[in-house]
Amino acid sequence: MRQIIAQQLQLGQISIKDIEFDLQSRDDIPQILAGLQELYCDPAKREALFACLKKLIPKDVDAHNGRPGMTLWNIWVLGSIRLNLGCNYDRVMELANEHCTVRRMLGHDSSFDANYRYRLQTIKDNLSLITREVSDEINQIVVKAGHEALGKGDVALNTSCDSFVAKTNVHYPTDINLLLDAMRKIINACGKAAKSFDLPDWRQHDYNYRSLKNLYLKTTRLKHSSSKDETKKVAQQEKIMQAHQALIERAELYLARAEQTLDALITLSGSEDLRSTIDYFCFHARYQIKLTRRRVIDGEVIPHSDKIFSLFQPHTEWISKGKAGVPVELGQRVAVMKDQFGFLLHHKVMIKETDEKVAVEMVEETIKRFPRVRMCSFDKGFWSVDNRKDLSEILDKVVMQKKGKLSQKDREIEADPEFIQARKQHSAVESAINALQVHGLDMCPDHGVEAFERYVALSIVSRNIQKLGAIILEQKRRTIKKLARRQKAAA
Repeated sequence: MRQIIAQQLQLGQISIKDIEFDLQSRDDIPQILAGLQELYCDPAKREALFACLKKLIPKDVDAHNGRPGMTLWNIWVLGSIRLNLGCNYDRVMELANEHCTVRRMLGHDSSFDANYRYRLQTIKDNLSLITREVSDEINQIVVKAGHEALGKGDVALNTSCDSFVAKTNVHYPTDINLLLDAMRKIINACGKAAKSFDLPDWRQHDYNYRSLKNLYLKTTRLKHSSSKDETKKVAQQEKIMQAHQALIERAELYLARAEQTLDALITLSGSEDLRSTIDYFCFHARYQIKLTRRRVIDGEVIPHSDKIFSLFQPHTEWISKGKAGVPVELGQRVAVMKDQFGFLLHHKVMIKETDEKVAVEMVEETIKRFPRVRMCSFDKGFWSVDNRKDLSEILDKVVMQKKGKLSQKDREIEADPEFIQARKQHSAVESAINALQVHGLDMCPDHGVEAFERYVALSIVSRNIQKLGAIILEQKRRTIKKLARRQKAAA
């Protein structure tokens, strides 16, 4: 059983439209809640929002039978708060259980359910139901609501497109620390299998991992010699090779045992999860051993395409955007499209893609959602001859600086006053990106590429809801100030 929202107010409960916020507060929570309130109080927006949330109910689930779960409205409220604040599930649970205004938005302020408490696992399970597609649809509703709140519902949109790196929750990768990661998971899984199914060889699995880690630590402490004496350099290099060889041999010993355990588990029912875990990490352990041998023993320079940067987040990419003080970032590129009012119209997670590959797609998808787009500005990273040609056919104005030497025609294009003005204003998209990173999108804590895409999409719409709420609260503050001035003048 899954309701969109509780249909009946309980005795003493304050309606969502009657919730009041402290207009002097500068915190993020009143802004995001005011944005959610604005969506709820307008019948047309509420109907569109609820139609999107209804898509979260699986087709094989009867929405009218079974035990009651969290309402879809409550899932959306808590999901928006989590992403906008960039907080973990523990803080979401604390806010849902102790923050009085949040509880009013969730419908728990009456005396009948004043003691109702959310559980941590309940919040985790339900917030993961929000999909990337539903977030994208709701984002369109939020942006249109923001334009209407500003009185700009019919104004042509001038947009800016840029990309940034949303980091994944991974450590700095090397071949031997990835090997240690794989062996840790293998040894732990084999230890569980031995205990559950009474298998041999893994009684001392904790000691086995500690002995392997000691060899790893010994290896990491050895540094290449900077001496000018070639004999000392060769001797130090020999120590490094021996340490790596000892680590590899110990890992291969445990891998051979793990493969025997894997063969024994094939005939045992209920061992599917353990088998898949052992098999996955055995493959990666063998691969990292191969890379280590190529790098240390054979002296080979490993091509970038052969490297893996995380065993737990395999979609992680090694990205160098040439920023000062940031030589490399581990994560995924995300392209965003912002309008002149500060709302984020569209985004794309760029898996194995660079800026120039997504420029046309970003504009086309944005126009599908918001046909009023007339102009878009880009930085030099998006430049290509085909991009400027294709975009000129679908936009009234394309602001895209050319890389390299300019021809006479290019100089004339970039000397246009509108081009210059748009180029100067393009840096505003950096402010929008920074706001996204401050509000939760600096690093994605969720695991898997689908969870990453879901996290990014929900972060985009949460930021837009907060901006909508900030506009509503600012308008209320101005109304109160105007009323105070009139009363003062009348007195």
